[in-house]
Amino acid sequence: MLRNILEYLENTAQIHPDRTAFSNETESLTFGELRERARAIGSGLLPCGRNRAIAVFMERGPRMTAAFLGVVYSGNYYIPLEKEMSQSRIGSVLDEAAPAFMICDEKTEASAKELDYAGRILPIDRLAASETDEAGLSDVRARALDGDPVYVVFTSGSTGVPKGVVACHRNVIDYAETLGAVLRPDTHSVFGMQVPLYVDACLKEICCGMKYGARTVFVPKKLFMTPIRLVEFLNRQGVNTVCWVVSALTILSGTGTLEKAVPRLHTIAFGSEVFPSKQFGLWRKALPKARYINLYGPTECTGMSCYYEVPDDFDADMPIPIGRAFQNSEILLIDDGKRISEAETPGEIYIRGAGVTLGYFNSPEKTRAAFVQNPTHTHYPEIVYRTGDIAKYNARGELLYIGRRDNQIKHMGYRIELAEIEAAAVKLDTVGEACCVFLEERDRIALCYAGDGAEEAVAAQMRKLLPRYMEPSVYLRTAVLPRTNNGKIDRATVRGWAAERSV
Repeated sequence: MLRNILEYLENTAQIHPDRTAFSNETESLTFGELRERARAIGSGLLPCGRNRAIAVFMERGPRMTAAFLGVVYSGNYYIPLEKEMSQSRIGSVLDEAAPAFMICDEKTEASAKELDYAGRILPIDRLAASETDEAGLSDVRARALDGDPVYVVFTSGSTGVPKGVVACHRNVIDYAETLGAVLRPDTHSVFGMQVPLYVDACLKEICCGMKYGARTVFVPKKLFMTPIRLVEFLNRQGVNTVCWVVSALTILSGTGTLEKAVPRLHTIAFGSEVFPSKQFGLWRKALPKARYINLYGPTECTGMSCYYEVPDDFDADMPIPIGRAFQNSEILLIDDGKRISEAETPGEIYIRGAGVTLGYFNSPEKTRAAFVQNPTHTHYPEIVYRTGDIAKYNARGELLYIGRRDNQIKHMGYRIELAEIEAAAVKLDTVGEACCVFLEERDRIALCYAGDGAEEAVAAQMRKLLPRYMEPSVYLRTAVLPRTNNGKIDRATVRGWAAERSV
């Protein structure tokens, strides 16, 4: 029985020490090198104590991954901060977490010194040069439990203050085991990592890579600005598996770049948002033999909790289900009366299982509000996570995501799901992506979209698709929809734009 995520690295490093684990444009680490580098870093961190939060503020790449694992070797847990993050965001995380130590590289150390940070800065190169303390590392491992924290990942809070989600070894191991069974990677898999390392989504590549001996290539962020160069990079690196947010995939399909498709791609997993049916159809047309897997799950449940592998005969005009729960997890759909929703009746998603994390860092009130007693019984304590997402089962017993609980509004006496308006908009040929918000103070529905259609023309087409009470009264056309740090549409920014337009 696995108790520590480091066992993945140690097992693979023993079998495939010379196989490349992580690489980018300038450096790479084999599994053997990664293990030795992480153990040296862990040895250098032993004087910091145990079970403490250690920030890792570095440039995204193989060395940052080694720093994460080094923190875990030392018996501590890491808080990822990346060079691409804004100084204000980094400052907010440090204010909330107050870590006593921060690991930096030569490209972030100067920035770290400019922050109002009272802790000690530890250069990564100095830590990596530490002599491995076999006895010290063995003592740490002997006392380690699978309930010990691995990381704290900070998500955007509704109040503007970031919330730190604490995940333990048991959470991450369950995630790696269940996700691996769905993705089915092996030693021939080459992941193209798109996400930043300060979000939990990077666990797909890090954990599956270590468990299965797969290679992970860090895709430079700048390439997503030039899709043709992105495709060339993926081809050159031999990438055959991607686990990307939907917006990254639509960059390729929305710009016609799929005509130069990546022929080696055989597994395409996606999540974070609904995949627009038009864009998904373009992907299926370009790569008809690839596996397409829709993933759903919140950071509070270690990233992903549900999956749906799209069958070959799937109707591309239909919304893609989020499917069913991973093994060792269960989805509860709860109605307003805290009862299990009936078949095909919408309910709020509650998640139970080993993936449910420990809660929010230094925030007991927020933890109690979201990590709650299973509402279906009171026989014994059982904490489940209340997501705020609304879903229902279709006639085939597959989960269909509907939208956020806070995106359900009442307008002109009707209850409206804003996601329904977005789904109607992306059916138009001139709309690529859409985001619908409600301006409560003005009782107006606003639609922001990226595409070629003029606002007046889109409004006229939407009137043919929607009942009058669902029609937006504000239309905003933009080149690109704004995004949050984890790749989701930034609804707060869209709401601000809409408020300015509707004055």
